[in-house]
This record gives sequence, structure tokens and C-alpha cells, in this order.
Amino acid sequence: MNTLLTILLFGGNAAQTAEGAQQGGSMWSSLIFIVLLIVVFWLFFIRPQSKKAKEEQKFRDSLQKGDRVVTIGGFHGKIVEVKDTTVVISLAPNTEVEVEKTALVKDGSRVGQA
Repeated sequence: MNTLLTILLFGGNAAQTAEGAQQGGSMWSSLIFIVLLIVVFWLFFIRPQSKKAKEEQKFRDSLQKGDRVVTIGGFHGKIVEVKDTTVVISLAPNTEVEVEKTALVKDGSRVGQA
């Protein structure tokens, strides 16, 4: 209705100018929407995931002999030896296994917790 009224009152050039202004406003609102979407993704997905990864790395770096751990497979054990990327765990008397540090969670922690 606005553009029809503009065409009738001012002719074709004014209508083209009004449409150009509307398209420019639409471009800015689309840009703001995209930026807002990126911020929401960062706040709800990327930031918590990186925070969790830092906590897991801190846990792996702090592993010591005697710590009780659970493997991601569900085996409970006690650390016997710590190496660079692996640890040796005692699961039962005379039963030791070597596993990657990335396959461990703290004893008592819920495995698979999101």
C-alpha cells in the first residue's frame, strides 16, 4: 500500500528509492540475525564443549599412582603406573591392563554423562 501511494504521489523514481531503502533495512536485519545466531551457537555449544575438554585434560594431567579410576568400558581399577599417554591399571589381584588416558574418568563419576 505504501509503495502504491508513493508511485501515485511522486512517480516511479520515488518508488524505486523507497524499495531500495527497504532492501537495505532487510540486509541489516539479516546480518544482525546471522551474528546473533553465531553468538547463540558459541554460548550454548562451543564454549561449554571447550570448557569440558579443558577439565578432562586437567584430569588426565593430574593422574597419579594410587588414584581410583573407571574406564569408558566400565572397568574399575587403581592406577599402578603412569606413562606419557597411557596408564597401567590393576583391576584385580594379579590382573593389570594398560589403557589410554583418554579412556578414563574419575572413580564415582557417571560414565557417559553429557
